Amino acid sequence: MNRLLRLLSTVLVATLAFAIPAQAEQRTLTVYTYDAFTSDWGMAPVITPLFEQRCNCSLKFVSMDTSVGILNRVRLEGHYSQADLVLGLDMNLIAAAKATGMLATHQLDTSTLTLPITWNDPVFVPFDYGYFAFVYNTEQLPNPPRSLQELVAANNDLKVIIQDPRTSTPGLGLILWMKSVYGNQAGAAWTQLSNNILATTKNWSEAYFSLFMAGEAPMVLSYSTSPAYHMAIENNHQYQAIAFDEGHYLQVEVAAVLKDAPNPDLAHQFLEFMVSPQFQQAVPLTNMMYPVIDLGDALPAEFDQLIKPAKVLQLDQNEVAHQRQKWVAEWLEAMSH
Repeated sequence: MNRLLRLLSTVLVATLAFAIPAQAEQRTLTVYTYDAFTSDWGMAPVITPLFEQRCNCSLKFVSMDTSVGILNRVRLEGHYSQADLVLGLDMNLIAAAKATGMLATHQLDTSTLTLPITWNDPVFVPFDYGYFAFVYNTEQLPNPPRSLQELVAANNDLKVIIQDPRTSTPGLGLILWMKSVYGNQAGAAWTQLSNNILATTKNWSEAYFSLFMAGEAPMVLSYSTSPAYHMAIENNHQYQAIAFDEGHYLQVEVAAVLKDAPNPDLAHQFLEFMVSPQFQQAVPLTNMMYPVIDLGDALPAEFDQLIKPAKVLQLDQNEVAHQRQKWVAEWLEAMSH
């Protein structure tokens, strides 16, 4: 009997010896991103199985409630961060993110990407882009303002929902949009517009889904591409973006690898996957943004029905980095009146 037990023990030890290295080969790529990306209707559920099959690894998303929260989390954790990659910052946060000294260069050729601007950043790789816009409920508001100037001068009865520029990239985008149009007079324009703001939310999801879709206000700060979701998924044309005469501010969303990434090879592999047709075909109807490669006929037909900005607005990234806090303070002062 003892001989049989010794034999079984030997077999068990040998089996474990082979099993443990096999399990160790299955690595996990950890990506910090924002909550909309990981939601049931977001990109993560679609692209996760595609990448896991490609990399023979596990893909783990850690979501924050805002895009700015991603940067704050990385700053807080410093070189002890377990993240391999950050995904979901935009170009207006690039300078602040680089200042942490925690990001690596990507080594990818981005010259073939199709963006409204030339992209040659050595650290960040774009994965989608769009234009900030006000989306309105056509049944609640038959005659919406057709310019930023008309919105600022609108009767106080018109209520809009916006996002906080300290936590939300659309909120910051509106600050830059106002600054692009009004320049040194932006503070006065904000003071006037403050009478029309029903609510300022922490993030986009709360503004759009919790308040706007519940009918709390007829207008919300969002993207020119948002109506594509309603048209394609719900067959609903009730929600439309307004083409403003002054043009629309551009947002490019980006990803980058951390210098201390536990799995840098997997992180760089993900960046390559991110600009591939497999990933990019999922962008329009999950993240509801424009892809950064030409999809040709694979781009949903609903995108042909979206507004086209009369002018693409963009401020210098370095100026944004240096002036952001000052401009946000200007906004805060106007909101307090």
